[in-house]
Amino acid sequence: HPQLPVDLMVEAATEETLQALIEVEVQRPFDLEHGPLLRVKLLQLVADEHVLVLTLHHIVTDGWSTPIMVDELVQLYEGFSTGKEVSLPVLAFQYADYALWQRQWMDAGERERQLAYWQAQLGDEQPVLELPTDHPRPAVQSHAGASLDFVLDDELAWALKQHAQKQGVTLFMLLLASFQTLLHRYSGQDDIRVGVPIANRNRLETEGLIGFFVNTQVLKATFTPQLGFDDLLQQVKATALGAQAHQDLPFEQLVEVLQPERSLSHSPLFQVVFNH
Repeated sequence: HPQLPVDLMVEAATEETLQALIEVEVQRPFDLEHGPLLRVKLLQLVADEHVLVLTLHHIVTDGWSTPIMVDELVQLYEGFSTGKEVSLPVLAFQYADYALWQRQWMDAGERERQLAYWQAQLGDEQPVLELPTDHPRPAVQSHAGASLDFVLDDELAWALKQHAQKQGVTLFMLLLASFQTLLHRYSGQDDIRVGVPIANRNRLETEGLIGFFVNTQVLKATFTPQLGFDDLLQQVKATALGAQAHQDLPFEQLVEVLQPERSLSHSPLFQVVFNH
């Protein structure tokens, strides 16, 4: 939109100060009431070398949007630098159209259909995952934590793909079932619920749009002493396919209806996320 407020700043930088300047920019909060929700900073290293820093609030973008934006930016930049005119395809469908369509579709009965599905899936009890941790859960949760990176070796990755193919499931389903098994073993709980982000772009018109479409789903696995892993895989497959067919209901509306016990110490409906 031509009148969308964009904050553009130009600042001198050196290789030594570059990362620090980027970090300061990333940590600067947004004003959701007045904007802008897109900030652009151009860091000049030398006369002909710059670093462009784009900072967007998650309310206007998602992971799917990023390569779209980068690709369009590269096209425009290449055209400008070579003097060629670049015309991006006109969007027949805008984010506002999607929002209106979603509201109308939900109001026409789809909300009730999808809510009924999720209520049947998740029931009236919303258990909290109790992992054995080295410290008690704080009264108010924070996002202060560490990250652990590790790589699955080629042999294991190949074996996982082979087993998934043999069982007629996707690699996502196999890894989710494995993760839920791990949580079951650590917690001792038989009802394991995991939050799973989903792209939620199941209409062709949304594929080229920049915006926040992603939704969060709650996928439940139920464990019994007699349950074998391949049986669990088929349960997870059925749950994942059912969730895909009911992916439009906004997560916050699900929380509102199920009314789990709210606490500042943990998030509602699930306490772990699996993002594949």
